[in-house]
Amino acid sequence: MSAVVVTDLARFYGDVRAVDGISFTVEEGEVFALLGPNGAGKSTVVEILEGHRTRDAGQVTVLGRDPGTAGQAYRDRIGIVLQETGIERELTVREALVHYGACYTRRRPVDEVLDLVGLGGLGDRRTHRLSGGQRRRVDLALGLIGEPDMLFLDEPTTGFDPSARRNAWEMIDGLRSLGTTVLLTSHYMDEVQVLADRVAVLVDGRIVAEGTPDELRGRADRETSIRCRFPGGDAASGRLTDLLGGLAGRVSLRDGVLEVRTEDPTADLHRLTTWAVDRGVGLDGLEVSRPTLEDVYLDLIGGQADG
Repeated sequence: MSAVVVTDLARFYGDVRAVDGISFTVEEGEVFALLGPNGAGKSTVVEILEGHRTRDAGQVTVLGRDPGTAGQAYRDRIGIVLQETGIERELTVREALVHYGACYTRRRPVDEVLDLVGLGGLGDRRTHRLSGGQRRRVDLALGLIGEPDMLFLDEPTTGFDPSARRNAWEMIDGLRSLGTTVLLTSHYMDEVQVLADRVAVLVDGRIVAEGTPDELRGRADRETSIRCRFPGGDAASGRLTDLLGGLAGRVSLRDGVLEVRTEDPTADLHRLTTWAVDRGVGLDGLEVSRPTLEDVYLDLIGGQADG
């Protein structure tokens, strides 16, 4: 069953089509990433789904309700983690969770939420004494305190160190087991690759690509790169004549490093390894590099500012 259904959604600001007739669905229990450069319309779409902004055209349902007309009962079922949240400085973390939790009819136990976001043992610390990463964890905790069926995450790991980011990824991934549906925005493509079941890329108010991260990478026009090092440097090129002539891709050999940029990596890798095995030659540092999700994303947004 779909937790979110968006059909021909549009939002205009004067002559500007901030959202220009987009359609997509998010399934229950799915982590769905909505990506795009600044000004692409992401925030407008998310705010419409949250019920904080009106639409000019199209149909939207979230958890079976129209967020534009749904009341408190709808807001009681969603959690929101904004990119920045203002919390009273003198409140302790526990006091902030109790205060915000009072807005919901369902509440997770405070200590459970603290442990979930990696703040166990810090419940009695005042928020102004927390580090930036710890305050961001409080933001996540506030989004989870109401035990939401649908969670909106806006750049959830901004300001996290690498270890904290990994822990947050595990926490977000664990929400699947609780049946929580997550709509995520992020500028970290490695984060999207790890977390998202499906991705939609928004440019100038329109969806230009949609699918799993691997599907988006698989559609890329970029060539795959095969690299390895041969003993003997460029002088080895004489004994490589038969190999180089048989490769389908574009070949370069500099300082003993062979690079093949190819649209047929399976065939060229087979030719390369077969040649090496037949001659007892080692292919030191052999690596095959596919286009990353970030490569594909940058191609899709066409060099627009992102950050």
